[in-house]
Order: sequence, then C-alpha cells, then structure tokens
Amino acid sequence: MGAVPPVTRWECCWEGENVPLTKELREQYEKRYSTCQVDPARTKEVEDIITRIMKNRGRYESVSARTGVPWFVIAVIHNMESDGNFTRHLHNGDKLTARTVNVPAGRPATGSPPFGWEDSAVDALHLDAFDTWPEWNTVSGTLFKIEVYNGWGYQKKGVSSPYLWGASQHYTSGKFVRDGVFDPDAVSDQVGVAALLRRMADQHLIEQPFGGAAQ
Repeated sequence: MGAVPPVTRWECCWEGENVPLTKELREQYEKRYSTCQVDPARTKEVEDIITRIMKNRGRYESVSARTGVPWFVIAVIHNMESDGNFTRHLHNGDKLTARTVNVPAGRPATGSPPFGWEDSAVDALHLDAFDTWPEWNTVSGTLFKIEVYNGWGYQKKGVSSPYLWGASQHYTSGKFVRDGVFDPDAVSDQVGVAALLRRMADQHLIEQPFGGAAQ
C-alpha cells in the first residue's frame, strides 16, 4: 500500500457538498482494498474486461499524458460509464455524436459534435478536477476520488458502493436504480473499479500504490 498522510483532509465537491477524506474513510478504503477478492463465479467476466482494457491501454495513456490522471483510473471509469465503448462520453456514457444529455449535461461545452473520445475524456476529467487531484499516490485517495465521481449517495445510505466494490465480497445489495431513487434490494451487476484494480494489481499490470497480491 502507498504511504497514507496522517492528517490531511482533501475535499471534493459533489452536488454542492464538500466531502472530506477523513481518517476513517482512509482506513475503510485501505482495509477493503487490501482484502478485496473477486467473486470466483465472475472471474472470466473480470478477465475479459481486463483483456479489453489492456488492448486499449495506449488510448488511456494518451489521455493520462494530457491530464496527469493514471491511465488505469481512466480505464476503469470508462468501463463503468460505457463498458469501454469508445463511441461514448466518459462523463456518463452518452453518445459522442452530441453533447451530453444526462448529468452532467451539455458537455463538452466547447467544440462541435461528433467529439473525439480522447477530447471528451479530457473534458470529463477536467470538469471533476481529476487533473488537479493531488493524491493519486495512495489507494484511499484514488478510491475516494473515483467514488465522488460517481456520487456520494451510497456512503449516505451506509452501503458499499457497487461502483467500487461490485463483483467482490464487499458488496451485496443496494442500488440507485435511477437518479435519486435507491432500492436496498436491487443488486448491481457491474464489476466495480476496486475489484478490477485489485485483480490488475495481482497480475502486476498496474503500478503503485496498488501493489501486488495481499499476503
């Protein structure tokens, strides 16, 4: 695991809220990630996603070079938002043939459609201040920023976010079935970003702070 700053409280803004990365949240992210295991029944699904990600690593690295965001962070968000489809906006999976319609709507604000995937991805990361985020060098900082990208609703419900923990032992049920509507019995079928990162780290496909397999 990467070194964890003892007292720093970075904040992200989501829907007008300042969300602090507290010591308790740091410990939660680090502990869950260090013990995260992919559901054995979904191993092939996870491996297929990773194969696709690695095939397109160059495209993620090109956006990383323009933003400073680790390529694998871009890759796992892309998988969550559009199943890795390069004809869709990274913001929310809307089609690149027009500006985004769903939240955040009207992006990119400049330029004319159809948009290039890389240009739109840079806009999405800039919009959410990923390009100025100072803590990609810790697991907790990385997972916190990704969770805020998706929304803070699961933390408010006391439920492990499937955006992070889907397809691992840390997620069982509870899902926002549409904006603002939470169903405690619904189950997300997505593979969460932490599960993907854990598996990629175990295969030594990504660099620190995510490390290798837990001992």
